[in-house]
Amino acid sequence: MTNAWREPYHVVLEVENKECKMVKKLATLGFKHLKVVDVRSSSRGSVKHLMDLGEEQAKKVPKELVTPKHVENKSSVWMESGGCEVCNTILAQDAFLVSGKSLEDNMILYSFMVPTFEAYQTILKELQKTGHKVNVRKIGKFQQQIDVLTENQERIFWLALKSGFFDYPRQVDMKELSKKLGISPATLSEIIRRGTRRLLEHYFKQEL
Repeated sequence: MTNAWREPYHVVLEVENKECKMVKKLATLGFKHLKVVDVRSSSRGSVKHLMDLGEEQAKKVPKELVTPKHVENKSSVWMESGGCEVCNTILAQDAFLVSGKSLEDNMILYSFMVPTFEAYQTILKELQKTGHKVNVRKIGKFQQQIDVLTENQERIFWLALKSGFFDYPRQVDMKELSKKLGISPATLSEIIRRGTRRLLEHYFKQEL
């Protein structure tokens, strides 16, 4: 794991965003009733958006615009774009988006992981500099909790959990997560395997 992620933070910002590229693109197709349900970074450097369009409009989205990805209802589709100013400002600091959720009045709730506190400060300053209204909803630093895993293992598990690696369906896969952390998928897989074994041995220690 690269030194950049030695002291990671989980940040949730409420940001006014009137320039979402995906909302604008769909508006040009005549779609009037839509909203951003989720926003996530991609290993390709683009941004994936889960758009709630309503079932009828969702059927009309051109297939070339849809990103193949599991969704739980017929009214939403995943789409991919180069990202707007807000997303690109976050991603420019080697952060990765965990999720996004639309609120009222063009406000979007962005949840993301940053490698350092300085990276968080830079994102906040850049967004404010470009005129975005920003409200910090949450900021939490990784702190080792129990003396079962090594600090590196626990940090990896914390980042994997926060980023949706253990969700179903997974919000980030092994390849995407390992790329952000600066390690190979094989190394990440081995860290998670060894860490899982340690946790299970601790849990079942009276039976071993």
